Amino acid sequence: MTEPSTRAAYDSVASLYAELFGNVLDTLPLERALLAAFADLVRAGGNGQVADVGCGPGHVTAHLRGLGLDVFGTDLSPEMIAIARRAHPDLRFDVGSMTALDLADGVLGGVLANYSFIHTPPAQLPAVFAEFARVLAPGGHLLLGFFAGDDPEPLEFDHKVAPAYWWSPESLANLVGQAGFVEVARLVRAANEGERGPQGQLLMRRQA
Repeated sequence: MTEPSTRAAYDSVASLYAELFGNVLDTLPLERALLAAFADLVRAGGNGQVADVGCGPGHVTAHLRGLGLDVFGTDLSPEMIAIARRAHPDLRFDVGSMTALDLADGVLGGVLANYSFIHTPPAQLPAVFAEFARVLAPGGHLLLGFFAGDDPEPLEFDHKVAPAYWWSPESLANLVGQAGFVEVARLVRAANEGERGPQGQLLMRRQA
């Protein structure tokens, strides 16, 4: 799906999305644990600034700030950014594309892309992960949240907002690895009530 189409789709549901998912981390202990580990690793690396890429209404950005990180959010959807700024006026939120982040090379200690790359056609993802590698300092960490499938090939499905893809953790790790990352950890958990299938988290480190 193109960026303009994805932007329009999320603009149209921004308020409902914020209402439904603004407190979702309260119900996700495994994800909270991996976010805490991510925060620890970023701090240990000595560069605490983190970009929450595809931040939506800013709930995870705020959670990372609560974990002690210097974090800001960016999202394709101006409506999402407006909601995030109202909900968290003490945090920085910018409208922007994950394919062209307005950042110098190597300035970040961490990047979070929590279900924000799921609408990107697989052929375009190498450019996204290369952009993440560009803005991360050597040794910086990347945490990805995604819909976890079993098929080695990404499979498109009818996500409620915009078409999205299931990814097998192995295939996704291999693709991210081609951008200069090594795997640190992965998590796949069973679907909770209301979820359409297993959910995945992949933690990667940028090589020197």
